[in-house]
Amino acid sequence: MAEAGTLHDAFIDELRDTYDAEKQLTKALPKLAKASSNPKLRQAFESHLQETQGQIARLEKVFASLDEKVRGKRCDGIAGIIEEGKSIMEEDFDETTMDACLIAAGQRAEHYEMAAYGTLVAWAQAMGHTEAAKLLQQTLDEEKAADKKLSGLAEGGINQSAADAAHPEEEDEPEAAPTGAKKGAAKGGRR
Repeated sequence: MAEAGTLHDAFIDELRDTYDAEKQLTKALPKLAKASSNPKLRQAFESHLQETQGQIARLEKVFASLDEKVRGKRCDGIAGIIEEGKSIMEEDFDETTMDACLIAAGQRAEHYEMAAYGTLVAWAQAMGHTEAAKLLQQTLDEEKAADKKLSGLAEGGINQSAADAAHPEEEDEPEAAPTGAKKGAAKGGRR
């Protein structure tokens, strides 16, 4: 019977998965940048590409600190998220809507990475891998900052511009709902 794996084994496996995820993202981020019409969004994707390259180098330092061989293990999770992003880019959306959708795709990747790095930091700390934990925390902080930047772009006008383009006639309508609509809503019925 094979010996059961340990948390250290799971940690190395997760590191390899994350290493592959970052490598995949270095190929996907330029495509997101190219598909962006908003210059600030394009710049956000381009600067995160540079950050991602630094994160790959940092993961290589983590492997070295653990005397482990640097290699990736196919990350199906990020591959699926990237595939969804490709599907979005194939849609025929207006420019602002495309930018809003690209932000959503980027944030899916960021949230996936934040989950992975959060786990890696916790496991490294639990096993006393202080240097690895410090390096991984640095990357986790960068992923959180990238997510916050994307949220700021979305909330700073891109989402609203896309919404306004989707419903241009509503810009001229008064804010209050018609009286009849309130009665129907109060009764809980649909029309």
